[in-house]
Amino acid sequence: MKINIIVADDHPAVLLGITHELAAIPTLEIVGQAKNSTEVIELLSTLSCDILITDYVMPGGSAGDGIAMLSFLRRRYPDLKIIVFTTINNPAIVAEILKLGVGSVLNKVDDVGHLISAVHAVYAGATYISPQLKAAAQQLSHNNGSRSSNYKLTRRESEVIRLYVSGLSVNNIANQLKRTKQTVSSQKASAMRKLGLTRDADLFRFAYETGIVDSGQPVEATSIPENPLASSKEKLYVTH
Repeated sequence: MKINIIVADDHPAVLLGITHELAAIPTLEIVGQAKNSTEVIELLSTLSCDILITDYVMPGGSAGDGIAMLSFLRRRYPDLKIIVFTTINNPAIVAEILKLGVGSVLNKVDDVGHLISAVHAVYAGATYISPQLKAAAQQLSHNNGSRSSNYKLTRRESEVIRLYVSGLSVNNIANQLKRTKQTVSSQKASAMRKLGLTRDADLFRFAYETGIVDSGQPVEATSIPENPLASSKEKLYVTH
């Protein structure tokens, strides 16, 4: 089953570039392209779409752009997951976007691998923040309250969580770490229990919003495994 995506941007080169990069990922399907909010609404009324990737500044449409457009889309399509792909780096604006329930805000200067990671994280119900927008992410995390700093995972638990949130399946992790599937599953469950988490979506959200995972070096599309979110990480200990 593929994730159906609509891409919206008023710059043809950006639109073409995003589509080209995402089309190379086997789990993703680009079902439509739009240049303004009018075209976005037309596509959403006729196509099955899981995630909308949209620019923030995209004038000329019937629903406007920016906060006005995002607010309209959230009201009309409450189940639609949205990723904002923008050049804006103002933490206050990013915080306002996230308050609307947008799943991800990415800066266009980020490596395209972050966009691939964001799609899968948002599809799972998590929030993914651009590495360029850490201030907004930290502000959001602070406003939402923080968990106890006393929880620390073992090295192996942290390794499993790092790989899992990066996009590898339990089977992939077991193969990579030379452990049994049962061992990896048990270590994942133990880590989530320590963190007070019960759902994978909560694990994604906690990891990205608190900076446990900082997807610094996404893998090339040609080396992406069956769940293509893998990235290179160094951080081993979960502190908050």
